Amino acid sequence: MTQHTSRTTNVRAWLGLLVVLGPVLMVSMDGSILFLAMPRVSQSLNPSADQALWILDVYGFSVGSLLIAFGDIGDRYGRLKLLMIGAIFFGIGSAAAAFAPTPALLIAARAVMGIAGATLLPSALAVLSELFTDPKRRAQAIGIFAAAFAAGFAIGPVIGGVLLERFWWGSVFLINLPLIALFLCFAPMLLSEVQTTRPGRADPMSVVTSAVGLLLAIYGLKHAAAEGLSVSAALAGLMGVAVLAWFGVRQRHLDHPLIDFSLFRDRVFTIAVITGLLPLAAWSAAAYLAGIYLQSVLDIPVLQAALLALPGAVVLITTCILTPVVVDRVGKRSALLVCHFSIATGLLLLLPTTITGGIGWYVASTAIAGIGYGISFAVVADTAVGAVPSERAGSAGAIAETSNEIGNALGIALLGSLAALLFRLQGPDLAPTLDKTLQLTGLTDTLITDAKSAFLTGMHVAAAAASLLHLVLGLTALRWLPRPVRNDIPADGCRLRLKTDHVVPAESGPPPEASGGAERGGLGGDPAAAAVGGDGDSGHRTAVEDVSQHGEEGPGQ
Repeated sequence: MTQHTSRTTNVRAWLGLLVVLGPVLMVSMDGSILFLAMPRVSQSLNPSADQALWILDVYGFSVGSLLIAFGDIGDRYGRLKLLMIGAIFFGIGSAAAAFAPTPALLIAARAVMGIAGATLLPSALAVLSELFTDPKRRAQAIGIFAAAFAAGFAIGPVIGGVLLERFWWGSVFLINLPLIALFLCFAPMLLSEVQTTRPGRADPMSVVTSAVGLLLAIYGLKHAAAEGLSVSAALAGLMGVAVLAWFGVRQRHLDHPLIDFSLFRDRVFTIAVITGLLPLAAWSAAAYLAGIYLQSVLDIPVLQAALLALPGAVVLITTCILTPVVVDRVGKRSALLVCHFSIATGLLLLLPTTITGGIGWYVASTAIAGIGYGISFAVVADTAVGAVPSERAGSAGAIAETSNEIGNALGIALLGSLAALLFRLQGPDLAPTLDKTLQLTGLTDTLITDAKSAFLTGMHVAAAAASLLHLVLGLTALRWLPRPVRNDIPADGCRLRLKTDHVVPAESGPPPEASGGAERGGLGGDPAAAAVGGDGDSGHRTAVEDVSQHGEEGPGQ
């Protein structure tokens, strides 16, 4: 009887995992699914240059700015309940986005989707940990969770391109509705409510100021890039910076801050968080600009453009899955170096592209950079969590997780604005974007060539800037990350690494079976990293024997 009950529970857990993966894929996929759809959206809704950027990145900003706050709310009031509410509003936002008649309403609908998405990610991971009480099974499940999250980002443009070949642009949002319907039907049957008692209380002012400060600063930047510097843009940007500065000061005086900035005193933690942010920024900007390049510059049909993105997506997903195994042998330091240098190299391969050809360079770029993107998804959260004391692991994991979403939005906001600025300065000055320019009637071949060349210049500069940032970060990691200690290598030559097959109790916490499991320990991290609870309340932590983190203290530790 006991064996039968155990088998039934195991089947229920894996079925629950399948149900949870639906929201995970939706949230990550919707961060990238519009990259190939934007030319169609521009033709239908005729957005301005800064509105086009808002359509793309307001989703990421909404998710990233509220992720930690909704994780805290789920801890207090019930994660399954928050999952159900978030899924409903994600569906409402998706339907509204699909039929939005104006750019402003599409932006608003995308913001609703982002807010709902921020409720789904941390709660899904926490509910998942409750399904798998066995630490080994839990690690496997969270590894699948992380791979699904990375896969959603990678295949979003491909799925968008396939849909656009047969349907109108709104179909890229309606695809969410069947997944939401399935989740709402099966989640109450397969998932259990999870609720914990957390110290202190949520600080609404921190949530509001972080979101408002980000949006104001980005609005000023994008408006200045697309339309030129104006008094309103300058004031918005300065107000945003001031609000963010006040937010930072406020966090230092709170007992339970939304973001614990003192963690950044550790250089290893800082490198890990930047590695979560910068690769996603480069990937989102490159995917967005390359989508316009393929369709509007080279005149490639949307389905063919989607298929050209497939090799890079396959490399990214495969690397994400294999990285934990490779890290077991070479260590996180080597993996992070490969991450940044491969992305830098891949982005540079976009520079030989021209207005008449460059498909081979594009495919090579996405494949080589995909190695780095996959590593980033796989090791960031675990490296961040392993760099701090166990009682602060929850905060570290939440910040690492947030860096992915903010990076995705910042890439389009900053690098996209840089490309828009160069197009405005070097283009024929007939319209603020390439798509709008090409829609004008009576254009001569010279004007079309000038417009395409101006866009390509912007894409090249944005790619070169992102490549340079990764090169600098790679060199910084080379200097800051500690080397493994030679005398920690056993006689058989194998290094001791992060063990993902079991979890050990913390010094002052309950055993894994009694704790809440994975709270918000990082979507893109090593599976075991996510077994750390939010803000240190999970009471357990992974068994770490990684000499690169614990064998020797690096600079600044």
